[in-house]
Amino acid sequence: MLSRKLFCKVLNKYVCNQDVHSISKRLVSTSISFSPQTCVLGIETSCDDTGCAVVNGDGIILGEAICSQTKLHVKFGGINPIIARDLHKDNIDRLVNEALGCANKGVDDIDAIAVTVKPGLLVSLEVGVKYAKYLSRKYNKPLIPIHHMEAHALIARMFHKIKFPFLSLLISGGHCLLVVVKDIDDFLLLGTTVDNSPGEVLDKVARRMKLKNIEELSKLSGGRAIEEAAKTSCGTHIFQFPVPLVRDRDCNFSFSGLNEAFLKHLAVKESEHQIAGDEIIPEYEDLCAAFQTAVTEHILHRTERAILFCQKNNFLNDGFNIVVSGGVACNNFIFNSIEKLGIKYNYSVYRPPPQYCTDNGVMIAWNGMEKIRNKCDINLPVEIDPNAPLGESIINDVKKANLKCRVIRVNKLLR
Repeated sequence: MLSRKLFCKVLNKYVCNQDVHSISKRLVSTSISFSPQTCVLGIETSCDDTGCAVVNGDGIILGEAICSQTKLHVKFGGINPIIARDLHKDNIDRLVNEALGCANKGVDDIDAIAVTVKPGLLVSLEVGVKYAKYLSRKYNKPLIPIHHMEAHALIARMFHKIKFPFLSLLISGGHCLLVVVKDIDDFLLLGTTVDNSPGEVLDKVARRMKLKNIEELSKLSGGRAIEEAAKTSCGTHIFQFPVPLVRDRDCNFSFSGLNEAFLKHLAVKESEHQIAGDEIIPEYEDLCAAFQTAVTEHILHRTERAILFCQKNNFLNDGFNIVVSGGVACNNFIFNSIEKLGIKYNYSVYRPPPQYCTDNGVMIAWNGMEKIRNKCDINLPVEIDPNAPLGESIINDVKKANLKCRVIRVNKLLR
């Protein structure tokens, strides 16, 4: 295992003195034959969590390691890119070695290295890509570039028998997307967020409500804190929220209006109770529940239109599945509501195990393995793209379809 000082020295020698976007041609180029014994090392550093894992052709996780930065970033009220980058540098070598050690393998025993190259924080992506390139050269291993959101969409196939095509809802701290997944590398984008992501607004709401000052919520991420607080609510009737984009007949999302409505509700209650400093309004559980419900109803509204559009255009076969992934998929209230929507249309709804909904190395290794098994072209340029889109956009086609869709009220859906 390399010390951080030696690790940075190695990176400077092999990579850092060169443009990370221009040296892909020097990487190993080869084809890999698939078998149950094929092993892929996955490296994920797209945002604030460092994840590494070794997966074989049978979809068995041989070894994994992850370092979450959530507790530290909670103190700062959000992700600090520079701190995230430095923590990736501090931990990546240790975690790769830990994952390999759990798998009882060395880098020589690995058939390929898969690494996240897009999208994400530039400074975070660079750490993982540079380290992966270093390993690729040193051990003469092929390097497979991975799209972070594609990996999120496909990881559920590692745990469930999900056939193509299926509808994927990706909800996280950086994204909110609806896509038809036709194949390993074939995605049709139905809708995306026009402003904030659900994870982002949940974090903002938790931060503004000062939930970290409540002991039992102090170490949880914003979304988790809101979900836990909402469980003890007596009801959501005290606070009313508008449903965003209700007149827009597309599958796009917008959460900024909900955040503004929340701020108005909070300001009224803080004035009413003369809240000062670190004090918290007495109705915080009810406000959390009402906001979580509003977010859920907006997601359901757009997802139902996506289902109707897919049915109209024959994108989906009988036995169609909906897959929910991304960090916000861990929210049981939101997921259970989507499950009920699936029941309405006689569709099955899946998500990965909670620990694989959030960013992790397993999903990157698995995506690399799926590409190998399906003989996808893995000899692609390893180029970082922080703002890469997902798939082919048919958002305008959804708008032109002009499909009417009523808002689903969660309290009625969950009865």
